[in-house]
Amino acid sequence: MNTRSPGAAIAAAWRRIEAFHDEMFVAPWRQALEREARRQDDTFRALVMLDALGVENPVAYETMELIPYLVGDLHDWHRRMGQSTFGDPGMCC
Repeated sequence: MNTRSPGAAIAAAWRRIEAFHDEMFVAPWRQALEREARRQDDTFRALVMLDALGVENPVAYETMELIPYLVGDLHDWHRRMGQSTFGDPGMCC
């Protein structure tokens, strides 16, 4: 006797379909997609940092309010950019 509910069977089938989709359509390009996402994040972060330093930024109005959200990612970003430390002592590392 099967004690699984129809909802559980549908959910399990959906998870198998998602896994198949991921293997067929996402996995072959995952590394390239992650690299492109990092590149876009780095470009955006550079725009925000340049704006904070006073460099003219064409989208300054939209990016100034995002600085507090990017502070948490600052450490990972400057490590990817090849800098072992960033800013004044106590600012990041």
